[in-house]
Amino acid sequence: METPVHSMANLFAQLGLPQDSAAIDAFITRHGPLPDDVPLPEAKFWTPAQATLLREALRADADWAEIVDQLSVRLRARH
Repeated sequence: METPVHSMANLFAQLGLPQDSAAIDAFITRHGPLPDDVPLPEAKFWTPAQATLLREALRADADWAEIVDQLSVRLRARH
């Protein structure tokens, strides 16, 4: 398995969010669990620009897609 091109911190930076581990964990705790029937880009907590970035990353199956998928999994996890 290949290492993702981008890290979770890189994704959060692209989204304009704090990118340190504690901030990422706090974001996931605050906004999770995301229901399974809600596509990640459609979650209500994204700004329009953030939702567009996520949607395009997934649609284009870009280098970002793998890390966006990982974020989706983490947001859906039940704590």
